[in-house]
Amino acid sequence: MNRCFFSYLREIARRRRPRGPVHLLLAIADHYEPGNGGVSDLVAQGRVEAWEREYPQRFGRFRDSDGRPPRHTFFYPLEMYRRGEMNGLGRLCAKGFGEVEVHLHHENDTAEHLRESLSTYTRMLAKEHGQLARDRVTGEVKYGFVHGDWALDNSRPDGRCCGVNNELDVLRQTGSYADFTMPSAPSVTQTSKINSIYYAVDDPLKPKSHDRGVDVGRGARPADSLMLIQGPLLLNWGRRKFGFLPGVENGCIQGNQPPTGRRLDLWLRARVQVPCRPDWFFVKLHTHGATELNQKVLLGEAMEAFHEELARRAKADRDFCFHYVTTREMYNLVRAAESGWTGDVAGARDFELVWNGE
Repeated sequence: MNRCFFSYLREIARRRRPRGPVHLLLAIADHYEPGNGGVSDLVAQGRVEAWEREYPQRFGRFRDSDGRPPRHTFFYPLEMYRRGEMNGLGRLCAKGFGEVEVHLHHENDTAEHLRESLSTYTRMLAKEHGQLARDRVTGEVKYGFVHGDWALDNSRPDGRCCGVNNELDVLRQTGSYADFTMPSAPSVTQTSKINSIYYAVDDPLKPKSHDRGVDVGRGARPADSLMLIQGPLLLNWGRRKFGFLPGVENGCIQGNQPPTGRRLDLWLRARVQVPCRPDWFFVKLHTHGATELNQKVLLGEAMEAFHEELARRAKADRDFCFHYVTTREMYNLVRAAESGWTGDVAGARDFELVWNGE
């Protein structure tokens, strides 16, 4: 948190309990790695099959304020691709429970190799699996991105886990509509800018160009910029370390960090928003959902209880609405808000990008 301490202090005035209409726009960006831990192909395939089987059974009964079931975004890693795993995810997504986007771990890479890798992978996902997004006007394939090991734009001080100082440009040039990596705390890759949706312009001579940027809706979009949609990052005084130090709330859902009503209150207080839609609260969470430990939360009673809590709040408070969205839909809603959209959430889910599977 030392990297963003002053940003955190500047936000104190705005981190108040929301009043008036609240539209929670909830997305889960899953760094979905079936082969995590070096397991066999058989075990990895079994992890995907568990999701394909359990997710509809557990959560098919839930509906948001638009009458839609929970939506999950699987950021599936390029370097771990297995056709059988992708086919399983494709079947789950085709039932309306989510979408697939791009994840990548790499080391000592070059811009040229990265560009070719991403272009080949995204073409394959779109053509052979019907995944990713398409621009509703041009038909161009678009994708959301999460960087492995949090090292977006070569942001580790030691240069590990990336190697490409102009990575933001390469992402934009190969069709990425937005990055969803942040926050990364407690990693050393954490940016100074927090709790924001913003545009970053790459400086090819320096790493970590996304450390700062221009907030969406507060001025014209800079030329040659990439949008970054961050999740919440706050101090959590209700979850203390050593009895007196506040814990860090970073929007992570995992075995020892289940979603709760208390955490939801913090996510809303982060106020990740676009100025002209003060009633829209963008909450982007993250997880590594393929592993058995995290499946116990994401496919278990804790997540069921969280969905029940959302429904309870909406029933008890007419000013509270919640909307399950994929990261593509979240981007569309950001763009709609930026353009001055005054309509409802449902009407802007496909504002700019449509899902390739439709």
